[in-house]
Amino acid sequence: MRVKFVLTMDDVVLDDREYDQVVLDWISEIDQQEIMEVSHRWITTQNFLTQRMIGLCRVGESSLTIEPLEEAQGA
Repeated sequence: MRVKFVLTMDDVVLDDREYDQVVLDWISEIDQQEIMEVSHRWITTQNFLTQRMIGLCRVGESSLTIEPLEEAQGA
């Protein structure tokens, strides 16, 4: 399944620089089980982003949206 991820982070400190908001988006091929695992880790792991992103020291509010992309018709 092809999906678009959008990560929005507010009140960010990255490499000792402060940002009001950082938005990252990317498209990936991922199956339904992997989506459920990512969602579960996102919700249940404390400091999930600061543990996974090099240089990220602080994050205020954050959100992750996962949107399925339509497959091309009639290939």
